[in-house]
Amino acid sequence: MIDMKIRNTDFCFSKTTYVMGILNVTPDSFSDGGLHNSTDKAIEHALKMAEDGATIIDIGGESTRPGYEAVAADEEIRRVVPVIEGLRKISDIPVSIDTTKGAVAAAALDAGADIVNTVAGVDIDEDMLTLVRDRSCPIVITYEKNYVNQFGEALIAMAERLINAGISEDKIIVDPGIGFGKTQEENLRIINELPIITQIGYPVLLGTSRKSVIGNVLNVSTDRRLPGTIATTVLAALAGVAIVRVHDVSENVLAIRMVEAVSGVEDGSYQH
Repeated sequence: MIDMKIRNTDFCFSKTTYVMGILNVTPDSFSDGGLHNSTDKAIEHALKMAEDGATIIDIGGESTRPGYEAVAADEEIRRVVPVIEGLRKISDIPVSIDTTKGAVAAAALDAGADIVNTVAGVDIDEDMLTLVRDRSCPIVITYEKNYVNQFGEALIAMAERLINAGISEDKIIVDPGIGFGKTQEENLRIINELPIITQIGYPVLLGTSRKSVIGNVLNVSTDRRLPGTIATTVLAALAGVAIVRVHDVSENVLAIRMVEAVSGVEDGSYQH
């Protein structure tokens, strides 16, 4: 069963967990700021992530790390549009634009992006809602507030705002927002509750890659958080999460493949 078609890729979220590769074309992202902030380097890295098994490339031109410095929409557009245009000339991989600004999202979609990924969440503005409705594109919407009891219901309410604005229900992907407005305990609670959260009726995206929730548990620096990231990816795959958003694509793809092999033996679907 196809759950969503994005560009020329059929996504069967009920069957597998997909990997979204993070491409920050910023000087100040918490983990990889400055590494890919030239067009050629960014495109090269995107192609490498696709080769490693990423099914979506998520491109952002403004950091959302704690204490980040906001940039103007025109600067954000200057950073992301050439990368999207260049990638689109040589690859058909679905691309998402990670932004809170409607003008940036519009420019990215015009350049060839397919998905809007916004951390605005509950506070999403009307311009963004109108854009997504009119373009009929998929949207990943992040719950950027603190954890509440019956957290799944809070995600549903967030999604219903989009539906009330005219956005098709089958275009919505929800992100519980690990690291956004939440305490360490709340972040861990959400990861623990993934088997419940994935039952809300919308595909769920999980973004934990190299985040402080992992660093705080393991007491390690950003560059040593891959094992913790893989652990959360395994938990996500077991819980039925649709997409994991990661920096280290190859390692997380292999982890998901192993989870699915073990699960496939039980239900008879494993194929070597």
